[in-house]
Amino acid sequence: MGGDVAQRLTTLARDAVAARLATGDRAVDATVGNGHDLHFLAGAVGADGHVWGFDIQEGALCGARRRLPAHLQHRVTLLHHGHEHMGAHVAPGVAAIMFNLGYLPGGDHSVTTRVDTTIAALEAALGLLAPGGCISVLAYTGHPGGREEAQAVAAWLREQPPSCRWVLLNPEPPAARTPRLYLVSLVRQQRAPTRIGGQYPRSKSMG
Repeated sequence: MGGDVAQRLTTLARDAVAARLATGDRAVDATVGNGHDLHFLAGAVGADGHVWGFDIQEGALCGARRRLPAHLQHRVTLLHHGHEHMGAHVAPGVAAIMFNLGYLPGGDHSVTTRVDTTIAALEAALGLLAPGGCISVLAYTGHPGGREEAQAVAAWLREQPPSCRWVLLNPEPPAARTPRLYLVSLVRQQRAPTRIGGQYPRSKSMG
């Protein structure tokens, strides 16, 4: 799946997400897999936060639960559902949502994320995201269907309105089989200034 490059991108994704998370926040691991992002998110939201994790493979969920330290267990809800259904289980106002597309490392490589459900999941994720929140998407291209999925994600991003900003975080232009890491942010809406005595307050000027 990309070896050292994938590991570096995973670290970049977690660093970017950690910058947006605070104690008490809510987060989603859209592709639980072996549970590494789940563990990271559960630690980042603190004792008063919560994380929902989705995966279609029950074995992955069981393994992730076993690997999760005892002191983090109560912060996590694991759901045996496809990530495209997250909107039915999680209320809006989520601070961060992480996607790690492809197949389960060490599992059945024929079971992968798919274009149709991934795009539906991204739509659902955007609907749950709080203003100022972020979505990380790590898309692998080396397996059958991976390149098409990464292209579909890029096309979906280009269709989003200005309130949805995104950036490719790869430190170098990715080669054909290199994973792509996208960070998607929902821009905070600026409040209109309050009128005082029929006029808007003037901004302070220098001098």
